[in-house]
Amino acid sequence: MRIDVTKVAPEALNAMLGVEKAVHASGLEESLLDLIKLRASQINGCAYCIDMHTKDARARGETEQRIYELDAWRETPFYSARERAALAWTEVVTVLTNGHVPDDVYEEARTAFSDRELAFITLAIAAINSWNRLAIAFRAEPGTYQPQHDPIKANAA
Repeated sequence: MRIDVTKVAPEALNAMLGVEKAVHASGLEESLLDLIKLRASQINGCAYCIDMHTKDARARGETEQRIYELDAWRETPFYSARERAALAWTEVVTVLTNGHVPDDVYEEARTAFSDRELAFITLAIAAINSWNRLAIAFRAEPGTYQPQHDPIKANAA
């Protein structure tokens, strides 16, 4: 690892963990948050975070099939309408260079989620994109993460 942010900027890390804590206290399903974090990490190519969120999802009972097929979720029958709306939202919020957030994806998300839920999903997406950038920039080593009992710490990156 190039820089250990926990040592050189703990106050900033604590602020990011505060967002994580709020997202996890929002009432959203942990399985949905796992899919969001894993999909954004796939898009961003963050090996450390893919490793982490795959392990966390498995530890919470996610199936291997759904984890393996996540990158091609549109072509499979394994995800609910609510999960599909969240995954589509994750993709357009993560990749803003493709014409920003299309109205049709927003409308799909609005039918699946309350305003509060969509706000927290968007915060979860913003957070994982930030964690991805930190892990990629400072070269966090994939394979070293082990799921923890504290869901905030286990989902922080």
